[in-house]
Amino acid sequence: MATTSNPPSGDLTTSILHALSKTDSPISSTEVFPDVPFESLKAALDRLASRSMVNYEQVEREEAFLEPEAEVIVSHGSHEARVFEAVRKALDGLSIQDLEKEIGDKNVTKLGQGKAFKEKWIKKDGGLLVPLVETINDVTREQLKVIQEKKTHDAKIISDLKKRKLLRLQKVISFKIAKGAKFALEMVKEETDLTAEMLASGAWKTATFKPYNFKALGADQHAGALHPLNKVRSEFRQIFFEMGFTEMPTNQFVESGFWNFDTLFVPQQHPARDLQDTFYVSDPLVAGKPTATGPDDKQNYEEYFENVKQVHQNGKYGSIGYRYPWAEEESLRLVLRTHTTSISAAMLHKLAGQKDENGRVPPARYFSIDRVFRNETVDATHLCEFHQVEGVIADYGLTLGGLMEFMDMFFGAMGVTDLRYKPAYNPYTEPSMEIFSYHKGLNKLIEIGNSGIFRPEMLEAMGLPKDLRVFGFGLSLERPTMIKYGISNIRELLGHNVDLSFVQKNPAVRLDKS
Repeated sequence: MATTSNPPSGDLTTSILHALSKTDSPISSTEVFPDVPFESLKAALDRLASRSMVNYEQVEREEAFLEPEAEVIVSHGSHEARVFEAVRKALDGLSIQDLEKEIGDKNVTKLGQGKAFKEKWIKKDGGLLVPLVETINDVTREQLKVIQEKKTHDAKIISDLKKRKLLRLQKVISFKIAKGAKFALEMVKEETDLTAEMLASGAWKTATFKPYNFKALGADQHAGALHPLNKVRSEFRQIFFEMGFTEMPTNQFVESGFWNFDTLFVPQQHPARDLQDTFYVSDPLVAGKPTATGPDDKQNYEEYFENVKQVHQNGKYGSIGYRYPWAEEESLRLVLRTHTTSISAAMLHKLAGQKDENGRVPPARYFSIDRVFRNETVDATHLCEFHQVEGVIADYGLTLGGLMEFMDMFFGAMGVTDLRYKPAYNPYTEPSMEIFSYHKGLNKLIEIGNSGIFRPEMLEAMGLPKDLRVFGFGLSLERPTMIKYGISNIRELLGHNVDLSFVQKNPAVRLDKS
């Protein structure tokens, strides 16, 4: 069948209709429209098919294309045939050195010589190569000629030539096109809108209207997508707000050792302050002493700094302290914050300055959700950088049972039930509890949070009254997200191994729904 040259885009539908009118059999797009781009042809066929003027089906197949070396073989013969021809022309035989000179290509000589020996076309007689047969059949060249013309051959031949790197396979998409139920040589103009002019003139009575395609999908807008961590974070924030919490400012990733450790009654010799656990800042090395953050901050920071020193070094507020020489330089070293509890300490210190005339501090509830940094060994459940969810409740008459009840309510609001509590040690809380939940993906209990009641050494140094109790609890944002999305390896959730389609396609999360 004769081929049709590449027509202008506006005439392509007409060209398809005229090509079909010349035969009652389906036509192949590769034969009739070999040079028309796939996108243009598909668009034209869709226009015609939507009007039932044509039917078409998409055909996918693999075609073989010659590599440059194979094209040389088609033009000049295979390597082995060229070697045989050179040897045959030399009446008295040909040395290997002369063979290379005759052919002019060392690679062709080497490959062709081995293949010619294997086919028993030549043999070695002393130091010369001599022919064993009068004529040969250059099978490789003939096979490549067939493939060059038909783009295909026997599967074994294709495989063998591909192994010799003479071919490359490429997927080709074509269309098998046939006449439709409403086939015609011209497309009827279809109106897309019913206008006032058409109603006034009566033209709407004879006009053909384009049917609406209610199944058509809108164009992909390539919109941004919230990371699953942000979706879960949003749910956590909503739970906190519903429980009457106020969000703390957490935009300070670098903290002094004073706020990150000392004010939390963490001794300066504690393992958490080692280089193996904490990232220290090299420039600058240290911060200044804590000072007021604004005109509304009426707290005495010099007194607070001295209180923290005394409670560590000599003991205070009924505590014997740690009894070691507390170093101011160590306290002022800068670190990447290892927890957001440093922010909680600063907020509680400001709360202590809000006493009424009776010395009573108002109850408060604070929360934060932000990034923290620890020098961890990376594995399926640990990263060096992760997000911490933290809550603080300051009130009177609080008990450990009340903390457990609140944890059940808090995690129950996100659909995490059947919690397990384990006694733990934290320098700044006593008593302390670790919180566990069962992870179906990992098939084991995993720690999802830590909690406790802040120690008097921490609270009274700030100036908070003795009868005020403070619940503190924290959990990572990653682990509840892993449980909710069924992820077993945290590296698939955060970091350079994350699949972008996972971010784009995962639905919004409802923590209280399964």
